[in-house]
Amino acid sequence: MDGDMLIAVPAAVLGAAGFGLATAAQQRATHEVEEAPTLSPRLIGHLLKRPMWLLGLLATIIALLMQLLALAFGAIAVVQPLLVTGVVFAAAFSSLMSRRRPDPLILFGALLCAAGIAAFLLLARPVPSATDEHLDFWGGMPLGIGLAAVVVGSIAFSAVVRHPVRVLALALATGVMYGVTAGLMKVITGQLRVGLLEPFQHLTLYAVCILGPIGFLLSQNTFQQGRMVSPAVAVITSVDPVVAVLIGVSWLGERLDYSPALLAWQCVAAAVVVAGIAFITLRGTRLLHELDQESAAAGHGRPDVAPG
Repeated sequence: MDGDMLIAVPAAVLGAAGFGLATAAQQRATHEVEEAPTLSPRLIGHLLKRPMWLLGLLATIIALLMQLLALAFGAIAVVQPLLVTGVVFAAAFSSLMSRRRPDPLILFGALLCAAGIAAFLLLARPVPSATDEHLDFWGGMPLGIGLAAVVVGSIAFSAVVRHPVRVLALALATGVMYGVTAGLMKVITGQLRVGLLEPFQHLTLYAVCILGPIGFLLSQNTFQQGRMVSPAVAVITSVDPVVAVLIGVSWLGERLDYSPALLAWQCVAAAVVVAGIAFITLRGTRLLHELDQESAAAGHGRPDVAPG
């Protein structure tokens, strides 16, 4: 088990760095093209012509490979919290691309989210199941229906409400899709240990081929509609591991510790995550206001993308 963690932990951190670079690059690229309706494939067609977006795509592929490697050697509830550090990397890369120093308070809020999620899941003391190449989909049907309702409701909310908060709704839907994809990818890694052709004999692989691109397209809509990357990434990377762990418990048979004392501390950890997201959002709003004032004083238009 210790040897497995020596592979899973570094791979997860490298995956987080890759996702951080990808989100920063993709956010800049999405603001260089015409805004597209949510889930419109036309957006990808426009983005394929942007070198910055292609850099983000390459980083995404590398990050996914690292995530697969981490999931092959570690439980979802251990691997996914490490991916939350992607919000720190995203804020840092976004600032570097804007040729500005990373905002310390944004980084603090990002670390707050990462610490809260890590504590929340580690307190649960996850125990992986004996087999992870099969999922109990019918037993987890209530969870599937609930997650689908969240995704549809979030997309509908973002279409109706024109307030900037709609970006966080899209981020919520993206996080759910990413979490579901991560849970299914865990199943595929278990099937690969049986044989290279084993995944092709199950529906899981084909579900990933459908849900994965939908989640990716949602993320591009999220980045395009938000001026700062950190608030959206904080929501995505916080929701993703929670959903993945719920799938691990409901569909894969992983077990969590539900003692009253630990549940109380998990509530505290969850509150820290919410506080971190709120802190990043409020600080981001303040930074956007200051940046707009600077641009107006210099006689420039409002920038579409802000660092952090």
